[in-house]
Amino acid sequence: MAVPQGQETPVVLDRDPLVWVKSSASSSGSGAECVEVATTESHVAVRDSKDPGPTIVVPGRSWQAFLFSALPARR
Repeated sequence: MAVPQGQETPVVLDRDPLVWVKSSASSSGSGAECVEVATTESHVAVRDSKDPGPTIVVPGRSWQAFLFSALPARR
């Protein structure tokens, strides 16, 4: 079970089993950088599809902020 950074107690994901979706960018090129994401009502889990053991779990709002910050700047 993954423990989000800054939290002492593990997050218990409310969907078992999780439905993992591979990044569309993972299918292009060599496929060496494969990321999978699974969502619940309140959290997002992220893992490496080549090594699906370790998982990062973050609150949904944190994931949204990360995605927004990764977008190219609009001019």
